[in-house]
Amino acid sequence: MTHPAPAEGTAPAEGTAPVVVASDLDRTLIYSAAALGLTVPDREAPRLLCVEVYQGRPLSYVTETAAGLLAALGSAAVFVPTTTRTREQYLRIRLPGPAPRFAVCANGGHLLVDGASDPEWHAAVRARLDEECAPLAEVQAHLAAAADPAWLLKHRTADELFAYLVVERELLPGDWVKELAVWAEPRGWTVSLQGRKVYAVPKPLTKSAAVREVARRAGAGRTLAAGDSLLDADLLLAADLAWRPGHGELAEAGWTAPGVTALPERGVAAGERILREFLGAVPAAEPGAGGPAPA
Repeated sequence: MTHPAPAEGTAPAEGTAPVVVASDLDRTLIYSAAALGLTVPDREAPRLLCVEVYQGRPLSYVTETAAGLLAALGSAAVFVPTTTRTREQYLRIRLPGPAPRFAVCANGGHLLVDGASDPEWHAAVRARLDEECAPLAEVQAHLAAAADPAWLLKHRTADELFAYLVVERELLPGDWVKELAVWAEPRGWTVSLQGRKVYAVPKPLTKSAAVREVARRAGAGRTLAAGDSLLDADLLLAADLAWRPGHGELAEAGWTAPGVTALPERGVAAGERILREFLGAVPAAEPGAGGPAPA
């Protein structure tokens, strides 16, 4: 297999290997209006930059300060957006700074290189899922039978790799997700509740595996990571240093581990804090780099 050269546009300190910075996106770096978590008076709210438009409407935001930090990070490290989103959903996002050469989509099912899925990586992932996990069709059928129309809004699959439900969170029975997880466990699948979405994902489909491949190709010396959900736990554990925000599935469970810092910030302020932590841990970056972007 011929692999791409180390990512261009990075500027590691002289004599050091590049640092890979792998971060979840939704509710870690970017936030919908409902997830912003703004608690200050309106006149004190941070200025926001829209980074995603869907069906002609703004959908996801970062603070203006975070936009500057992202631009600085993209020039100082191998920044790798690492998401459960499908490729189509990921490509709607327009992050500030240099375009990332690598991105991880579909929870590791696709490794994007310059915006295109690496076919050999995807084929290897497919082969492992076929060997180790119950088929997607079986999981889809169970979800369709177990979900109640009273709280189910949508039933979707992502790139024919995993399934998820969009639900009315307030009406979802408290034990339903736990019962689904018990059913999924012996079949090689895991379950995660994120906002209004219930994910059923094959266990071998991990962000960490794809990020390790990026680190290998980039010749990275260290990996930094951040994420807020159960599907990010493997990524955080695999990194040399990692951070999680004060909201989300991991925070609600009180989850932490050696090398993982639990931050107190919640909402969009957590995204800004995570970027500062990343920059502070990258040798080539100035700790105060990436102030507010120009108006």
